Amino acid sequence: MKPEREALRKFQKMNSRVLRDRFGLELNPTVFFTSAGLILLFVIVAVIWHEQMEGTVAVMQQTISRHIGWFLVTVMNAVLVFSLVLLFSRFGKIRLGGSDAEPEFTTMGWLAMLFSAGMGIGLVFWSVAEPVSHLATTPHSDPFTPGAARDAMQLTFFHWGLHPWALYAIVGLSLAFFSYNRGLPLTIRSVFYPLLGKKIYGPIGHMIDMIAVVATFFGIATSLGFGVQQITTGVEHVFGLEQTALVQIILIALITVIATMSVFLGLDGGIRRISEINLYLAGSLLLLVFILGPTLFILNSIGPNIGSYIQDFIRLSTWMETYENEGWQIDWTVFYWGWWIAWAPFVGMFIAQISRGRTIKEFILGTLFVPTGITFIWLTVFGDSAIHHELLGEGGLSEIVSQDISMALFALLETFPFGKITAFASILVIVLFFVTSSDSGSLVIDVLSSGGHTDPPVIQRIFWAVLEGIVAAVLLVGGGLAALQTAAITTGFPFAIVVLLMCVGLYKGLARRTEEEVEEGERVSRPSKTPPGAVGKISVPDKGRGWVVLEWDKPEDGGEVAAYRIRRRKADDKDTWHMVAMTLEESAALFHIDGPGTWQYQVIAVNRSGEGQASEAVEVKYEARGEKKPPSPNNPKQH
Repeated sequence: MKPEREALRKFQKMNSRVLRDRFGLELNPTVFFTSAGLILLFVIVAVIWHEQMEGTVAVMQQTISRHIGWFLVTVMNAVLVFSLVLLFSRFGKIRLGGSDAEPEFTTMGWLAMLFSAGMGIGLVFWSVAEPVSHLATTPHSDPFTPGAARDAMQLTFFHWGLHPWALYAIVGLSLAFFSYNRGLPLTIRSVFYPLLGKKIYGPIGHMIDMIAVVATFFGIATSLGFGVQQITTGVEHVFGLEQTALVQIILIALITVIATMSVFLGLDGGIRRISEINLYLAGSLLLLVFILGPTLFILNSIGPNIGSYIQDFIRLSTWMETYENEGWQIDWTVFYWGWWIAWAPFVGMFIAQISRGRTIKEFILGTLFVPTGITFIWLTVFGDSAIHHELLGEGGLSEIVSQDISMALFALLETFPFGKITAFASILVIVLFFVTSSDSGSLVIDVLSSGGHTDPPVIQRIFWAVLEGIVAAVLLVGGGLAALQTAAITTGFPFAIVVLLMCVGLYKGLARRTEEEVEEGERVSRPSKTPPGAVGKISVPDKGRGWVVLEWDKPEDGGEVAAYRIRRRKADDKDTWHMVAMTLEESAALFHIDGPGTWQYQVIAVNRSGEGQASEAVEVKYEARGEKKPPSPNNPKQH
């Protein structure tokens, strides 16, 4: 048996059959328990040494930011350049899922989901607070001047613009390519296969996934903490309930319960419906502020904001505050870059899951530019409304923001008619963003900690959702906003190293594709070699909740094998085969099953001209959750 095949089977068996059979769990024990243990250790230390935590957090934030800020800036710039290189490269024609794969969602539906992935609690929190803060303390202009207003929107656009979406695009593309085109598990470790080979199934792979889990967890907890701060402020503003640590903890508990109910309802019945409702609410709030606010001023601001962002893009991207040494960049840019990096596995995996059938060029164009454009519209409506009030209106927002940054949005809404109504609507939007972030975030973390299973048991997602709420509460009580910022920067740093290596792994993986795949089925100009024969019998050595492992033997006759294509169809669909993966060297691969039913798989060994023979089809029956017990440890061949 080939080492790659042995490594893949060992990796799947690592998802302990004892846990699966006795407790109904689907997880990688090493990744799950180590990651959860580290997070719980943080909670225990923070609770025991609560009084010392605030001072420690402040020291950590300054120390880490000053020493690794340059590295985070370099990583974000490198990722953006790499994404643009891929956009215009010969790899742009590669289709995620194989040349026969078709998109699962309409283009408009896909773009809407891309926007919803980035439109979260953070954008609602900072869309007013950041421009007003920059207006008062911009590093490049005198405060409260037209130049400061221009810089405020320019810097806000910079932090929410192309850089974070390039990061999400690269992480999402890496996950999608190696899962859909190479048949590897949907985890971060799979991207490192070109660099590490079968070692991704061992301790090094576990460490990569653990870094991703911890970074994602604290990135989500940071966003939830911002959300709770703003919710408690809004509740006090609308209902007069005083802000206290106890109120924050109670609100976190209540919203976490709602998120847990969403988990029970499932993706279709829970998070999808809540996301759709919230998208309408957020759009209505945006439209209301546009109409009630300085409409003409907003319309006149969109063009100059985008133009200013483009004109100074290179200067902003390479600015390091080397000569000023004022600490502004540490508080803003370095924090944002660390936060986005910590969020990258979460958003990247979501994008990967909805992007099968898209070409790489289409993927990057959609992910990089469409959400950025919509985000710019949101920031212009809210940010320029606040700036107009400060420069041309009654003013006073900057003083409020300096005292309580979470009050920024509600202070702005109070200046419009129906202020209490819009404030209540904004609270509801933030609560629903909290629920969707917690639910979808716990799903992503669970997929990463379970070896790439896309349909893990509900109880595991509930565990992560509850733990996210607990950590958000601990961070808020232990250090407030500074603690949230420090958590994002600290966990973002190690994953930044992973992101750089992901770029290398993705490029090597793309470069090793056959010319037939890169050119969308066009014949290469050189004479084709003798086609390989059919592969040997396909076997199904293991399967679980939502995944199946296939194994096959090399052809015994015919020409040299350049790659293996794997295709599948529903057993009752005798006409349509769908390409699901293409692998260059393994004789075993893991695939995710889309739903209950009987599926047929074929493996085709092809030469460099794409010629080959299809194997006999093998059937895999996958039943709905709870209808069939997992294989018994005493009879591992039972399926």
